[in-house]
Amino acid sequence: MQFITGGNSDVLWITVLKIQQKALGSWVLNTVIHRQNDEWQTVAWWRKYAVSAIIDEEIKGASVMAIKYTEEQLNSVDKSLLVQMFLNQQEQLESLTAEIHSLNEKMQLMMEQMVLFQKNRFGRSSEKMADSEQIRFMEVDGTIVFFNEAEAVCDLDAPEPDDLELKAPKKKKQPGKKAADIAGLTVKRIDHYLKEEELTAEFGENGWKQLPDAISRCYQFIPASVVIEEHHIGVYSSKLDEHMIKAPHPRNLLHGSLVSPSLAAAVINGKYVNAVPLYRLEKEFERYGLAITRQNMANWMIRLGEEYLGTMYDYLHKLLYDYHVIQADETPVLVNKDGRPAGSQSYMWVYRSGFMYRDRQIILYEYQKTRNASHPREFLRDYTGICVTDGYQVYHTLEKERENLKIAGCWVHCRRRFNDALEVIPKAHRKESILHLIMKQIQAIYREEGKLSDFSTEDRLMQRQLVVKPLVDAFFAYLKQNEPKIPKNGKIREAFTYALNQESYLKVFLEDGDVPIDNNASERAIRGFCIGKKNWEMIDTVNGANSSAIIYSIAETAKANNLKPFDYFEYLLTEIPKHVDDKNTDFLAELLPWSDMLPENIRKPQKASGK
Repeated sequence: MQFITGGNSDVLWITVLKIQQKALGSWVLNTVIHRQNDEWQTVAWWRKYAVSAIIDEEIKGASVMAIKYTEEQLNSVDKSLLVQMFLNQQEQLESLTAEIHSLNEKMQLMMEQMVLFQKNRFGRSSEKMADSEQIRFMEVDGTIVFFNEAEAVCDLDAPEPDDLELKAPKKKKQPGKKAADIAGLTVKRIDHYLKEEELTAEFGENGWKQLPDAISRCYQFIPASVVIEEHHIGVYSSKLDEHMIKAPHPRNLLHGSLVSPSLAAAVINGKYVNAVPLYRLEKEFERYGLAITRQNMANWMIRLGEEYLGTMYDYLHKLLYDYHVIQADETPVLVNKDGRPAGSQSYMWVYRSGFMYRDRQIILYEYQKTRNASHPREFLRDYTGICVTDGYQVYHTLEKERENLKIAGCWVHCRRRFNDALEVIPKAHRKESILHLIMKQIQAIYREEGKLSDFSTEDRLMQRQLVVKPLVDAFFAYLKQNEPKIPKNGKIREAFTYALNQESYLKVFLEDGDVPIDNNASERAIRGFCIGKKNWEMIDTVNGANSSAIIYSIAETAKANNLKPFDYFEYLLTEIPKHVDDKNTDFLAELLPWSDMLPENIRKPQKASGK
């Protein structure tokens, strides 16, 4: 590299690295380096983005153009000075090359983030592969090979498909679909018959016969109505002394409040089930002539959670410990007045019974200010069993602390990281990437696992060992084989690192038939809360957050057990106040979502099979 010297020891290098046409296109890199008073500045820009490997390769053979010394000038320079100038030039070139490489890596990460941002904002959230052809694995020279490796399973004579998308077979229209839709609903019969004299006039005397009725149905919607329930309570006193009694009567739900179980259930159903903010409920009640402010409703929710529904929450918490497998997740939430600076992030944690337990499901929320290990440590203090999580480190910390707690990983989170890495690759080159092969293998694992959903615990475990485990083992073997070849930074490195670090946790489901393959059930359980918080943005107080956790818990548990939340809350708020003076909570067993003692109207109608 040549250079120009000037006054005040200013030095200017202009280097143009021209990278010629390659397989991925034309790349031009311009770098200008200027030193002024021993301060170096570098400006670099890419007209088109290139991966670091290509840049490094091209720098080695790049042509350098600059102003040259004349032979006469060089001959007049001392040899030792020439050597020093050359060594300085070499050192500076090495520094420039390293800086270019660093800038290129940063640019690569930025481009990946931009691609994922656009995908998350405008693209589909599905992580499904377009080619749903089942991945096969076979033995070649004593080694299990999968991912349809070209050298192992290629077939040049095989025809190319016109369409890689798997077409689902068309389902025949099931008879009685409309009847199934209305099964379980109350039917109000309205008869329309002709009088005998009208029939005689039409057909003559005895000239007609009755055929089966033609039936026409339509839905009738009865809007909500508000009535005042006024209780007149008999009051009696003795004529001899001041002794007085009152006739038996239901106590007020909240002292000094006009709220009833049905009104409270309506507010709960609106806010916690349908994600309607309180200010909208306030306007809705105004249309019915009720002057109920959002402050009134907020106060009701807090008091109802503390005085009544909290007892059911604590009862469900104890019952959760009876499950061999549970699942956990958490989501951020803002609480306005929690004693910390505005905007401080809090968390709503969720714990639920294992997804494989289809009956008697329990879903519990818990509000906490932070995301540290102390919260699940306390919540799971008396729990022994397996907890399925998303890979968050605090759960692994708990596992190390306790011998009776085992943590299982989530394959969805593993798949999501590989999918994100695949998304940053141009569509035209995705099928050439090992990421495509990895995603297809995860797809094959899920396909085989999906076939076991209706199996018993024992049969599911056996099939997992026979069919799913070889696929999982081959998956991790392939990752370990290719891990040294991938870039040191970027999304693909993140995906490999996550999967390999989580290997032991991701294999737990293979050892127990009750453990689900992922933590999707927890994410679904917390979705109602996430939808709600988008509408009301934040919770005002810590008391409000705790009450919200209680009410959301009972609402989601009711939904998971096929109950109608409004009717269930109305029933709870009618029955629990009758037992406020009880010394134990045994009565709650009859109020559980799966109790046979629940009124039938609380249960969601079961649709007919349609067969």
